[in-house]
Amino acid sequence: MRVIVGLGNPGRQYAHTRHNVGFDVLDIFAKRRKVKVLGRQCQGLVGSLDYLGEQILLVKPQTFMNESGQCIGQIVRKYHLEPSDIFVIYDDMDLPLGKIRIRLQGSSGGHNGMKSIIAHIHSTEFPRMRIGIGRSGEAINHVLSRFNRKDRQEMDVTLEQAADALDMILEEGIEAAMNQYNRAES
Repeated sequence: MRVIVGLGNPGRQYAHTRHNVGFDVLDIFAKRRKVKVLGRQCQGLVGSLDYLGEQILLVKPQTFMNESGQCIGQIVRKYHLEPSDIFVIYDDMDLPLGKIRIRLQGSSGGHNGMKSIIAHIHSTEFPRMRIGIGRSGEAINHVLSRFNRKDRQEMDVTLEQAADALDMILEEGIEAAMNQYNRAES
């Protein structure tokens, strides 16, 4: 079993904000795979798909971002998973708008949702995808803001590419996706 986690904040007021790009990518991926992420377990919304005989859980924690680890920690314990079985998608202010970076492991990079996950599963050794949301002004106001029209158009393309990257990870492996999506572009 593997778990793909999209990070965000629950509630309509946070829908499609910069902080919720993890939810947005997971929603696009789930829609493509005809999976409904509506089941409730472990403080999250969960859907499931079968990929070549392996169960893949799609999870959107329903705690606020800073406490995302509560949900993920419960899932890891419930299903007796290793940290490497978890794949997390989240926003990153330190990446330019629209950039995608996939890594096998790493620190939280100052992201509170990632800090929470690391604290609850006691490891930094899990793969992740960072989606660049750029940086502007006060951090809290920036991450909770919606994209302007121009940035929204760019982000819509990026979210589709991120879902493509998830498909590639399942079909060809994470290294292939890293080679394709981490390449430097000007």
